[in-house]
Amino acid sequence: MKFLCLAYGAEKDWQELSDQQQREFLAEDDALRQGGALVSAVSQEVTTVTAWSGSPVTSRESFAQPGLPLAGFSIIEAADIREAVKMVSGTPCARAKGAIEIRALSDQ
Repeated sequence: MKFLCLAYGAEKDWQELSDQQQREFLAEDDALRQGGALVSAVSQEVTTVTAWSGSPVTSRESFAQPGLPLAGFSIIEAADIREAVKMVSGTPCARAKGAIEIRALSDQ
């Protein structure tokens, strides 16, 4: 089963971590990737598109509102929601004062 994991977190919280903590948290991402569970993840670059007036307008900034911004997303493969929770609980956003929102994806 595939799950979309939306990662919310502020860059300032990440920067407040020690180098050792950052390496430890990033190792969790590496373990998911090497184990084949991490199907896809997003880069830090963002392009936001709006077309409110009928013509597309692009911005290099996130559209996120106040609070924790959307820091990224990943698609993982897990047997069920319990396994998905276990897999992402050690990842950077989950550990660095952020949150991971997990949603099951349909195969259709």
